[in-house]
Amino acid sequence: MAWRCLVVFNVISVIIGSSSGYEPTWESIDSRPLPEWYDQAKFGIFIHWGVFSVPSFGSEWFWWYWQKQHMQPYVNFMKNNYPPGFQYQDFAHQFTAEFFNAKEWVDIFASSGAKYIVLTTKHHEGFTLWGSKTSWNWNAVDVGPKRDLVGEVAAALRSGSDLRLGLYHSLFEWFNPLFEQDAASGFKTRLFPDAKSLPELYDLVNTYRPEVLWSDGDGDAPDQYWNSTGFLAWLYNDSPVRDTVVTNDRWGYGSICKHGGYYTCADRYMPGHLLARKWENCMSIDRKSWGYRREAPLGDYLTIEQLITTLVETVSLGGNLLLNVGPTHDGRISPIYEERLRQVGGWLRVNGEAIYNSTAWRAQNDTLTPNVWYTYGPQRKAVYAFLLDWPKDGVVDLGAPVLSSPGRTQVEMLGYGSLQWNPMKPSGVQVRLPLLAFNQMPCQWAWALKITGVA
Repeated sequence: MAWRCLVVFNVISVIIGSSSGYEPTWESIDSRPLPEWYDQAKFGIFIHWGVFSVPSFGSEWFWWYWQKQHMQPYVNFMKNNYPPGFQYQDFAHQFTAEFFNAKEWVDIFASSGAKYIVLTTKHHEGFTLWGSKTSWNWNAVDVGPKRDLVGEVAAALRSGSDLRLGLYHSLFEWFNPLFEQDAASGFKTRLFPDAKSLPELYDLVNTYRPEVLWSDGDGDAPDQYWNSTGFLAWLYNDSPVRDTVVTNDRWGYGSICKHGGYYTCADRYMPGHLLARKWENCMSIDRKSWGYRREAPLGDYLTIEQLITTLVETVSLGGNLLLNVGPTHDGRISPIYEERLRQVGGWLRVNGEAIYNSTAWRAQNDTLTPNVWYTYGPQRKAVYAFLLDWPKDGVVDLGAPVLSSPGRTQVEMLGYGSLQWNPMKPSGVQVRLPLLAFNQMPCQWAWALKITGVA
């Protein structure tokens, strides 16, 4: 009898959590402080990989656009390249990953200066990159590469880098019969989340212990249907990553930009002003797709100048940048993606002091000179001014800094050293940049001035 009581007590404890834990309500869930590491990280890598990487045409929404919306470019692509009767499921056998090397991926991601990654474990197509027990014969262990791709990435990440593991998971699946049945009932039944989505989430957390759980794809179903607050209460109270895990805001229809650990609000989101809550700008190097596209011309890829500008603007406004790459079906990170990531990493090796561990300053833009963005480094008590343009006359007028003790004010360029400056009236600082040849520049694309001794 005592053994039975102990079992019942343990089960109840798991369900309701401790009295000091988080309750399964948004009011309680939203009150959880964001783990400090995430705000300090500033920069992460998104990875969209799945069966959609096989056709690698148009978008990672290939299946939906072809079979549901019957968009002509996708219909013509299949008609011209595949035999009659070919189904989307047949692509899974061609998702081979023969060139996939998790250690090589980690080397590229680490070289970018990113502090965390987010891997798509399952997109809206429903195919899982690990051996999900609820995705029989529609996962990377049973078909295609026949490997636990999530496990390989997690192991390589933890054995050879300081990167933190994040996992993306789509709540719904376009053509899952259980989800379609629930949708037909107006989501009054919960067959799909109980049998598929929730078991997968628990499995991912317990097996791989991610420190970012990036939810997506609510299928227009409310959070009550997904039991989001119940799952998040377990995640924050009793999961193996309860102290360090962070979550986003995509936990059901109406929750985006309203609930969760941090806000994403929309893809490629840039608010233009400070938000009351931590936010993330998820965007892709390819302007038109998150997954790899074979037909993408060079002009569809963002330039390094555009990426650095986006990183600076995002961090200045208090956000994190989650920059996406789309691997090929055989597991390669294409050279255009690798080049962009290594370029960002080279820039961060010079200017990372002004990015990592920074906070938003009282001013985000300068009042006199355009294309100047600010951050603040509380540890060094320094203001950082990012110049996105090098002035033709070598002089920069900064109107936002207010000199509290001019005799103690210093200005330097990261990667170079001290600079000459003069106070301006009624306030501000005029900085004279050094005369440097191109090969003497501390970096390219943008330059950070470190200013100390200002209010």
